[in-house]
Amino acid sequence: MTDLSVIIVNYNVKDYLLNCLRSLEQRDDGVSVEVIVVDNHSADNSVEELEPLFPAVRWIALQDNLGFGRGNNEAIRYCNGRYILFLNPDTIVAHDTLNTMVRFMDANADVGMAGCKLLNADGTFQLACRRGFPTPWASFCKLFGLQAAFPKSPLFAKYNLTYKNVDETYAVDALIGAFMIGRTDVVRNLGGFDPAFFMYGEDLDLCYRVQQAGWKIMYVHSTSVVHFKGESTKRSSMNEVRVFYDAMEIFARKHFPNSRSFLVLMRAGIALRSFVEQIIRKRVEIAIALADMVFVLGSLLLATAIRFDSPFGFPDYAYPTVLIVVPLVALLSLIVMGEYVEYRPTVRRSLVGLLVAFLVLSSLMQFFKEFNFSRGVLLMTIGSAAIFYSLLRGTLAIRDIQRRRRRRRRVLLVGLTEGTASLISAMMMTEPGNTTIVGVVATEPAVGDDFAGFPILGSTQYIDKIILASNAQEIIVTDAKLSKSETIRLMKAGATARARVHIAEEYDTLVTSRIIADVAGTGTSVQLTPLLRFRNRSAKRITDVVISLLVLLSNLPLLTLSTKKTLDRMRSWAAVLRGSKSLVGLYPDGRRRQAGKEGIIGLVHINHPHKLTASAITQLNDYYVDRFALALDVEIILKHFLRKLRGQQRHP
Repeated sequence: MTDLSVIIVNYNVKDYLLNCLRSLEQRDDGVSVEVIVVDNHSADNSVEELEPLFPAVRWIALQDNLGFGRGNNEAIRYCNGRYILFLNPDTIVAHDTLNTMVRFMDANADVGMAGCKLLNADGTFQLACRRGFPTPWASFCKLFGLQAAFPKSPLFAKYNLTYKNVDETYAVDALIGAFMIGRTDVVRNLGGFDPAFFMYGEDLDLCYRVQQAGWKIMYVHSTSVVHFKGESTKRSSMNEVRVFYDAMEIFARKHFPNSRSFLVLMRAGIALRSFVEQIIRKRVEIAIALADMVFVLGSLLLATAIRFDSPFGFPDYAYPTVLIVVPLVALLSLIVMGEYVEYRPTVRRSLVGLLVAFLVLSSLMQFFKEFNFSRGVLLMTIGSAAIFYSLLRGTLAIRDIQRRRRRRRRVLLVGLTEGTASLISAMMMTEPGNTTIVGVVATEPAVGDDFAGFPILGSTQYIDKIILASNAQEIIVTDAKLSKSETIRLMKAGATARARVHIAEEYDTLVTSRIIADVAGTGTSVQLTPLLRFRNRSAKRITDVVISLLVLLSNLPLLTLSTKKTLDRMRSWAAVLRGSKSLVGLYPDGRRRQAGKEGIIGLVHINHPHKLTASAITQLNDYYVDRFALALDVEIILKHFLRKLRGQQRHP
């Protein structure tokens, strides 16, 4: 009988899988081993290229990506070993690891599952290789940062056990699925991994069930494995943070079903973490916005002091109203202009925003006569703020230019075309001292691992992960055949990572694009689709919420008498309130767009969709996305009611 069955589930990490299999071949003799590789429908030709190199390996090529747990379950039925080792493809196994772990399991009959020390590529210890269960308290401490604040505390650091010595062997609650060895009969009796988990959490769940069956879980420090953590998720389109927290919630519902407060706290923790991440991502813009409000407030006090000989020279009833309203109107005016949220702050846009703020505040003074103290104060306030805004943004622009000159620009190219190759050649000749080409992204399945001497990092399907993993500061799209939706997705991914996006097939076009982006103060020289602009999305969402609330509230008394048709209509309005639909939007046509939601009414709806061809519906949807404006929504609503009114007149 074979001593050990090694199961590896692979997804788009061909290069890591190659090194992993080679490390298994170089192991010490002493235990008999069989290796089974399950490929989760990789797009990088993993099976085709590696199977001939490892004929002793059993290859299982799946037609869909079943996830980590279900992929392992596919292989468990073929295992002949006394023990099963669940091993990630992005690992390098030490020569003594398999022998050490099999001998440990043989010597400890009460151990159902064990793991070893996992190291990062730089040799540092990976905390996740031995863990506590995500009990309500342990999860609370992790999500709300208590574990990070008190890593040596047994009370607060129960999840990652940071208070325990990594160079000792001891019992733990759970291991990491990257390296877990278990008794084959135990794993089979428990049914393997729970298929409810797609990725993350299934290892915790299996360890929990192993313990519930009366077996020990052990961490063994005497051997180690290098784990290049997260390589599969970098090359997938999934949001691994979202999947991780979803897995925690599945685990909690399954094993702590009576702890409703825990689920509430978990969701609160997830929301808090997401909010903090957004704050960190937009920290520069938020800092500028706060500075702007301080500038406006300071300008108001200065102007009041000049006009009335005191910074608080208005009547008492004016405070604190004027101190809140004036900076707030200025802030909102700049947001409407796209400052902070759509574009990097610029002098030109901020001055236009301040002009809008002046007009709004002047109008408010006319409506609220008791606050119409002095137009001169308002004019001096806006004028002083304009000077401060210009100085701040000018200083930041100069600093950015100096930073760009000092550091090398990290460039990512999108497209495997002749234009890409010539652009690379031109940049290498013209910008050898300040440009680093980090790699190329394919727009369709590619043959080979490199292009024009640079690595192919993946396809545009995984662009978000590739940008973050490569730390690219500039993305250059060279493939003119890239669809509009893909281009929009690239622009959004670049904006999220604070990277500039340019569309250029020639070097001269790239230089022009960079100049336009600098002058416009945008992350790209390409205009955003109107529906993706913050001001339009905000206005549309506010309209949806207000109207759907009014409709739902006005129909509440009639719910008990409603027909199925009316109830379906109410569900649609509830979907508008939730944000999954919009009052005015698209008609379902089977296409996935980066902008726009399904609408209750829309361009297609008012043109009798049952009479239109699929092509006509798609064209009308595209027109709405490309030409969106609030005025277009108003026109669609008016036409909808006019047609409805005509229908009622025809059928009295």
